Amino acid sequence: MPELPDVEVFSRNLKTMYGGKKLVKIKVVNNKNIKDSHKDLSKYLEGQKLKDVYRSGKEMRFLFSNGTTLGLHLMLTGDLIPFQQKTNRKDIKVEFYFEDGNNLMLTDRFKNAFIKLDPEDKKGIDALDRKLNYSYLKKTLDRKAAIKNILLDQDVIRGIGNAYSDEILWQTRISPFSKANAIPDEKIKELAKTIKKVLKGATNLIYKNYPGLIHGEIRDFLQIHTKKKD
Repeated sequence: MPELPDVEVFSRNLKTMYGGKKLVKIKVVNNKNIKDSHKDLSKYLEGQKLKDVYRSGKEMRFLFSNGTTLGLHLMLTGDLIPFQQKTNRKDIKVEFYFEDGNNLMLTDRFKNAFIKLDPEDKKGIDALDRKLNYSYLKKTLDRKAAIKNILLDQDVIRGIGNAYSDEILWQTRISPFSKANAIPDEKIKELAKTIKKVLKGATNLIYKNYPGLIHGEIRDFLQIHTKKKD
């Protein structure tokens, strides 16, 4: 599943590719996990210009000129793929048609990826929020749960998944099975810094080395989840 660095890079590149363009048509091919009706999606999005694309946790947000926001979560196997001519792919969920003919499709072989009009964020703090510091973590980790489970909980911290939680804990030398309330203060301070260091470093590396990337997961540079070590 794409995590914070992946989604941040996708969002930046999608804004470059589609920002300022008018969406002339949206077509829902498979409505599994899509709660909004096709009628509402068309009503609020068609004819609007895409003003911004940004990240929220592990999700993307597409802001249109009328103030409507479309949330998108790729889940485990979702991909965003540019297209110009209609295809016969069996895994398409949603198609976005833009005025210049450079269109975008959401695909997913498991059909679990979803879009939502004006979504609400989960309760957790974004992993790159300035407020995620030692004080926040000290209070948040005052429980018996395993530290990795807390890092994965999007109602606690948004944006971190399995791969980056392992990388963060590896670099901090904290066992993923450690009870959160037993972690020493010095390690909590280090953890707060390492979360941002790992996520920002990964984002910058992917953005620089994979221009235009809007799908896929780049993991080869990680110390844990790499083909050499998995």
